Amino acid sequence: MGRGRAKAKQTKVARDLKYSSPQTDFERLQRELAGDPGDVDPSDGVVDDPWVPEDDWRR
Repeated sequence: MGRGRAKAKQTKVARDLKYSSPQTDFERLQRELAGDPGDVDPSDGVVDDPWVPEDDWRR
């Protein structure tokens, strides 16, 4: 009992994700795939520090 409302919300979210069409910046994608370093976002979450432990995400 009580699962109906939660399931309905999950279904709504899944349907929104399935049928939504986000706007794609094809020019930026082309620059990124071509390897143009001028437009790369430094805050993309990739850590280049070799001293950061790989298990840091578990904390």
